[in-house]
Amino acid sequence: MEQFTTLTSTMVSIPIENIDTDQIIPAQFLKGVDRAGLGEHLFHHWRSDPDFILNQPAAQDARILVAGDNFGCGSSREHAVWALMGKGFQVVISTGYADIFQNNALKNGLLPITVDAPTHKQLQEMIADNPAHTVSVDLETQTLTLPDGQSISFPIDSFSKKCILQGIDPLGYLQSQEEHIAAYEAEHAARVETIE
Repeated sequence: MEQFTTLTSTMVSIPIENIDTDQIIPAQFLKGVDRAGLGEHLFHHWRSDPDFILNQPAAQDARILVAGDNFGCGSSREHAVWALMGKGFQVVISTGYADIFQNNALKNGLLPITVDAPTHKQLQEMIADNPAHTVSVDLETQTLTLPDGQSISFPIDSFSKKCILQGIDPLGYLQSQEEHIAAYEAEHAARVETIE
């Protein structure tokens, strides 16, 4: 997993509510467990429309997706997160996420930022006004900074924050604690022997 600390980027807005994981990455692309190439099929059916936002030149360098409420609902497919990251997205901003999608995102290093409805509307208006506007994300301080300097705080649980800042997934975190685990096991074995 790549380390994430800060990001300044343009944004892409897909303000549709209840976008499910089958719309993000259709089932026909789930045959493998390899992430390679999934980004090419992100929003596959929608991208057949030449006017779809991800087909526009302004969207090519955007690393932040501003999505509608309840983003990532439906099935639990982790491929949805892999496809978003394969397309280059590092952050999704929404007013709410499906729980399983949010957990999958955090475990893979895709940062799901939750904002209130007025902030979400402000971001959409900003993109419509000028797609070249950028916002900055600072995970350490948990802030989203708008072009006018306004700073907005966002929540994240401390364990996920630590993992993403260090660029490790939960398994990597456990492996980093190997010395502590070995010491505990040795101490525990000694206690068991004493009891016997």
